[in-house]
This record gives sequence, C-alpha cells and structure tokens, in this order.
Amino acid sequence: MMQRRICYVSGTRADFGLMQFTLRAIQAHPALRLEIVATGMHLSAAHGNTVREIEGSGLPIRATVPVDMEPATGATMARNIGRMLQAFSTLWEEQPPDIVLLLGDRGEMLAGALAAIHLNIPVAHIHGGERSGTVDEPVRHAITKLAHLHFSATNDARERVVRMGESPQRVWVTGAPGLDGLKELATRSRAELAREAGFDAARPMALFVFHPVLQEADAAGTQACAILDALAAQGVQVMALLPNADAGSEGIRTVLQQRGAGGSLRLATHLPRAEFASWMAAADVMVGNSSAGIIEAATFGTPVVNIGLRQNQRERNANVTDCGAEAAAVDAAVRQALGHGKYPAHNAYGNGATGPRIAQLLADVPLDAALMMKTNAY
Repeated sequence: MMQRRICYVSGTRADFGLMQFTLRAIQAHPALRLEIVATGMHLSAAHGNTVREIEGSGLPIRATVPVDMEPATGATMARNIGRMLQAFSTLWEEQPPDIVLLLGDRGEMLAGALAAIHLNIPVAHIHGGERSGTVDEPVRHAITKLAHLHFSATNDARERVVRMGESPQRVWVTGAPGLDGLKELATRSRAELAREAGFDAARPMALFVFHPVLQEADAAGTQACAILDALAAQGVQVMALLPNADAGSEGIRTVLQQRGAGGSLRLATHLPRAEFASWMAAADVMVGNSSAGIIEAATFGTPVVNIGLRQNQRERNANVTDCGAEAAAVDAAVRQALGHGKYPAHNAYGNGATGPRIAQLLADVPLDAALMMKTNAY
C-alpha cells in the first residue's frame, strides 16, 4: 500500500511540544509516512538547540532550515519568512510530500503554506479560526485562506473558518493537539519541582511565560518588569521561561537575566514538555501571555493570569483572568487567582484525543483536483 507522505513544519519548542502526540499518531498510522522540516528557534543555541528534542523523539527529520535570530526585530521576522519560503520551495520541488501540515500562526507556517500552494501541494492547517489580536491573528487567517484542509480546535473556531469562505466539508473539529497525553506527562510532584528550583513548596509558586507582542515590542521589557514586580510584592516564587525570538524579546530576556541570579526567580531557556506540564500542574498560578495558559492549563485547573493583548479574543476556559500589563493590574489579578485556588479540570479545547482524529483524516481525505481549486464557498 502506498503511504501518504505528511510533512510537518516545526519552528519552535512550543509547536513541537504541542504536536508530538499527533506526529506520533501520524507516524504510527499504516497509511501515512511522517517527515519533519525543522527551522527557526529549533536551530538556535540561544533558544536551547531544541532540534535535539525532535532528534531524541525518534521522529524523522527530513531537513533543517537555519534562519537568523538576531536582531530580534520585525524586519528579521519578515526576512526569515522569505528565507524559509525559498528553502521550502526548493525542498518540496525536488520531492513533494502529499500533504504539508501546519499549526497555528507563526511565520514559518505562513512560509510553508505559501510554498506548498504554489507547488500544488495540499495544506492542512491546525488551530485555524481562532481570534487573538496582534500580528498572530492576520497571519493565522492568511494561513487558513491558503490551506485546503482545516482541523479546528472548537466549534466556534470551525464556524469562523466556514464564515471566512472555506468549504464546510473540509473543516473538522478535532480539538487541540496540545491536550493529548498532557495529564500523563505531568509526573513530577510539586515538592520535587520546588526542591530542584530551591523554592519553598509551602509558599506560592508561579509559572511565568511572557512573550513580546510585535505592535508593543518597545514596551516588552517594561511590561516584564511590572509583572515581576507584582509577583515579588506578593512573595510569589517564579519559574520563568525565556521568551521566543520575536521582536521585543531582547527586552524581556534582559530583564529576566538581570533579576534571575537567585532568590525567588529561576530562569529556564527551555523546559522539556513533561517538565513544563508538571510545572503547569503544580503551580499555584500561571502568569504571562502564552497560549498554553489559554488552552492547556485548564486541563489541570490551574488559575491563569493572562496579561495584555497577545491572546486577545481567544476562547477562554473558566480558569483565566485577563488584565493589563501594569503592576497594579497584575497585582490584583494574581491576588484573585491565588485566593480562588484550583478550578475544576474542564477544557473547552477538547478531550485529549486529537492526534488519532487528525491522522485518520489525513489518511482518508480525497486528494483530488477539486481539493486544489480553492474558491470561497459563498
């Protein structure tokens, strides 16, 4: 039996972590053959050389595409889309996959969609139809309009993709892939994590993941200061992940590194997925603007203080409190979150069985000429 070759583009520790169970489901499916193109932050020493995590997983890497990480500006981000577009086009022209699989809203995914559609390769897009504001939203919707197959996380997101003119019979609700196996990954206890970090497990602990917003890049460092000040004022111990490589990240990185020499703040360039899940489950509160706070943390009932515009308009679970990036607003939101404690573990983004659904759809969907003739359905 001929296997369909599915090529997934991965650019960050985050997207690979979210997709690992789905990628394993694809690899295990008898009708599918997986290959990965690794690019972006995966190949950066400053961001942990996380391509090694893909290598360690045993999942097959077809190619690596290095791009510049410095300076961390919008211009660098734009130029990298061009570099990736050229590299992906050359790679897939020589040996085209049957489907290019993309997640979310980052530049590497946009480059993958642009290359694939011009090479007449079907594009399957995960997490389309969601709202978030900032540069992520138009990039996500652009990928949706370039894609042929749509795997939405929620009913509302699916309806939005259909209203954008995509054919309803090619839009499925699969749930969020990042929920697959999430509870099972969180194996490390609060006491163990606190001991390793040098924290007191009896005092409040926060997981801090704060990334820059392109439109507010110049203010990112100041915002990080305000958030850390608010947490320190309440005696909260903080495990902080360094930010991604987007414009404004250097300001956040500098603030964290200046404050992270000791005391109640610990820094990590990268937390392996299992350790990240354990921290998310064990923390008293998750603070920042990561999609993990919006989508994944509800699986553990962990209170989330979501700060600023980066996740604006995304569907919320009950555990999320939104606030501005000013110290007073963060202080009030953190107090509320700590006072409430854990929420019931209910997640609107799915039940943790997304990977097998996506793999079966990739195996079954007809790849005919009609699929490639994209027109608005209305």
